[in-house]
Amino acid sequence: MEVLRKEIKNLHVGVYPPHGRVRVAAPLRLNDEAVRLAIISRLGWIRRQQQSFQKQERQSRREMVTGESHYFQGRRYRLNVIEHDGPQSVRLVNNKTMALRVRPGTPPDKREAVLHEWYRKWLRQQLLSLLVKWQPKVGVTVAEMRIKKMKTRWGTCNSEARRIWVNLELAKKPLTCLEYILVHEMVHLLERHHSERFKALMDTLMPSWRLCREELNRAPLANEAWRY
Repeated sequence: MEVLRKEIKNLHVGVYPPHGRVRVAAPLRLNDEAVRLAIISRLGWIRRQQQSFQKQERQSRREMVTGESHYFQGRRYRLNVIEHDGPQSVRLVNNKTMALRVRPGTPPDKREAVLHEWYRKWLRQQLLSLLVKWQPKVGVTVAEMRIKKMKTRWGTCNSEARRIWVNLELAKKPLTCLEYILVHEMVHLLERHHSERFKALMDTLMPSWRLCREELNRAPLANEAWRY
């Protein structure tokens, strides 16, 4: 369990996949005993969250070979690796097969890099469209969007620079999850904390946001070597 002291009003407890790691954000005004008692009062909820992660589907370590399962927009695809001397690419052949074309002898990490670049390109295209849709609704202008692999968050933002990052792994999840994370971070440009005001704004802008959050939490977790 990790306890972080911050200049906030209320204590927040988060439980993170894949193993149910607990992180506590505590106001500076609370002493250690008060924090301990607050955590104890939430033990039932913490254990339920950890149990749900244990039951959640997980991907095994990816070897980037034909026959593996890979995800895109919430769907599972069977990977078909095709070695050839032409350009490297990824293409969805049908609703079940993902074709990865690479040069002969390309090692697994380079094959994965080709797939990740394809994910990244798709995310950029979707984010551009979603920004056009949501900037006027939220009433904020995003100065910059970035995509990167993150260990503990699906998205984050810098309110001063008006910059938003989204996790590369969102390409594997349903599109509604990407939209929810983007709106979530845009609202943080108006309200930094997960306060009642934040929840009210989310309720107004995206009434189904809690369902999107649950869907994201139910989606298959990445392999054990990758930490959220």
